[in-house]
Amino acid sequence: MRYPDGGGLTAEQRKRREILRMRAADRFAEGATDIQIARELRVTPMSVGRWRRALESGGRGALLSRGAGGAGCKLSPAQLTDLQKVLEEGPAAFGWDDLRWTLARIAEMIDRLYRGGLHPGRGELPAAAHRMESAGSDQARCRARRGGGVDLEAGGVGAGKKRAAGEQGAWIVFEDEAGRSLRSPLGRTWGRRGRTPVVSLPAGGGGRVSIAGLVAVRPGHRPKLLFRTRGRPARRGGRKGFAEADYASLLDGAHRTLGGPIVLVWDNLNTHTSAAMRRLIEVRPWLTVFRLPAYAPELNPVEAVWAHMKRSMANLPLRTVEELVSAVRGRLRRMQYRPDLIAGFVAKTGLGFQPP
Repeated sequence: MRYPDGGGLTAEQRKRREILRMRAADRFAEGATDIQIARELRVTPMSVGRWRRALESGGRGALLSRGAGGAGCKLSPAQLTDLQKVLEEGPAAFGWDDLRWTLARIAEMIDRLYRGGLHPGRGELPAAAHRMESAGSDQARCRARRGGGVDLEAGGVGAGKKRAAGEQGAWIVFEDEAGRSLRSPLGRTWGRRGRTPVVSLPAGGGGRVSIAGLVAVRPGHRPKLLFRTRGRPARRGGRKGFAEADYASLLDGAHRTLGGPIVLVWDNLNTHTSAAMRRLIEVRPWLTVFRLPAYAPELNPVEAVWAHMKRSMANLPLRTVEELVSAVRGRLRRMQYRPDLIAGFVAKTGLGFQPP
């Protein structure tokens, strides 16, 4: 969940937001512009525009709070009480080897106890903590379907992947992509009371940088971070991300750097599952590929690399694609010299890498 205590705003926060909307309605009647109202109420012009459209279509009643968002839980109060007792017994009582209740495990327990009683947003187990799918010709047609992969052992990588890596003396390499634009993410900072810090940037320009990252893990060795960037100026047309040949070049470089076979674990991006990519994989005998299940970013340590990089670039004024590429490469290089940080990203996934 993004928010504690059930998610979303509390009743008090919803009430304050409703008061803001009513004040905005009064200012609409006075002829104030969206920009003026946004500055007075310290909200975004987008929110003010949405309130104006709601007022025009449904009157002031459309601005009233409708309560907490989201669908209600499908379990009855008695079922929730029974579920609480089950969770208190601990995962070990139901076949898991550790004492962690993850979202996927709780969803599986609900499915065991009350078939079809899942919350609508949890019906497909999006956390996907139990299965990883092996790459193959039949996987492209059903990569979003669960149940066809290798079981994950408690807190570990699928036994087939660990065995493949152990027998070959290979590195287990996780791959993921990200992109950054010239618009830096916003972050908290210090400022004088009543004066919001403002960073002025030129109105024109654009462009972005695409990044492909690898986190390599091998028992008895420090984890490694490898990456490749691709700057792209602002223009229409052309490919935005990496092509199959770019991934092949990245993996060839990783093979030379790591000095051993690679067991690659990546997601179901269409470029990863294309016929051209399969042909490039087949001609590399040192490369074995497995795919993560759909909707399972928590199993990929490269996701934590992107989050760490994003936090470090908060409020950073950038004016050209060259400055953006330099900033991204500098931050990733600093992470390369901190293997303990990379180990923390790997540990966050909860996966183990010792051969069975």
